[in-house]
Amino acid sequence: MSTLKGKTLFITGASRGIGLAIAKRAARDGANVVIAAKTSAPHPKLPGTIYSAAEEIEKEGGKALPLMVDIRYEDQLHAAVKQAVERFGGIDILVNNASAISLTGTLETPMKKFDLMFGVNVRGTYATTQACLPELLKAKNPHVLTLSPPLNMKPKWFQNHVAYTMAKYGMSMCVLGMAEEFRDQGVAFNALWPRTVIATAAINMIGGEEMMQASRTPEIMSDAAHLILTRESRTTTGNFFIDEDLLRENGVTDFAKYLVKPGTEPLPDFFLD
Repeated sequence: MSTLKGKTLFITGASRGIGLAIAKRAARDGANVVIAAKTSAPHPKLPGTIYSAAEEIEKEGGKALPLMVDIRYEDQLHAAVKQAVERFGGIDILVNNASAISLTGTLETPMKKFDLMFGVNVRGTYATTQACLPELLKAKNPHVLTLSPPLNMKPKWFQNHVAYTMAKYGMSMCVLGMAEEFRDQGVAFNALWPRTVIATAAINMIGGEEMMQASRTPEIMSDAAHLILTRESRTTTGNFFIDEDLLRENGVTDFAKYLVKPGTEPLPDFFLD
């Protein structure tokens, strides 16, 4: 299967960044996209809303359903799934993209920020997957793709931001466990993580324009995601894919096209040695 035509994707945090890039790539195939995100009105510091994302998706040839959803609350998730099924007839693919970040040490991380990261990253991923699974189990080639890193237990990845690392690894543990839990039912669970920093609103807030200029565009992640989501679910599960490695394995040699600033060496991302 080389196309997502007619497939329905439920993507969390799809109003901007990597989530929106994955949505637009699927839309070019003629897919349906449920945009499950919080931003319904323009934000002073963040680009895009669920409605502007829907316009972009439909310009690319897909169908969009923008839904204001805070994935920390299961009632909102179940309502969103119900609306998705009413509109598109089911859900074929879930992309757990929504994530919160705070690169702070133990004494500098307020419990409110800790709770946000665990609420969105861990609880949100688990709850969204749980809500979508009854529909995924009915689908022909069901995939769950989570944007989280390989489980690298070296202390250096914990020492400066233990709360954030635990929260991201919680997402990865969902992949690890659910891949085995649902292997016999044919639901694929995989993770995708970038080799280098990706130019997103989060990176802009962390490192400003300098870090953005040393990044790759979200399209490298959407191209890699497309390769995963068009594979046979029964034979593609339990993997922790790295965008660049996956694309190289599939014949991609030109990575300059993904650079924000041509000629720069992109910064490596967290959690990869």
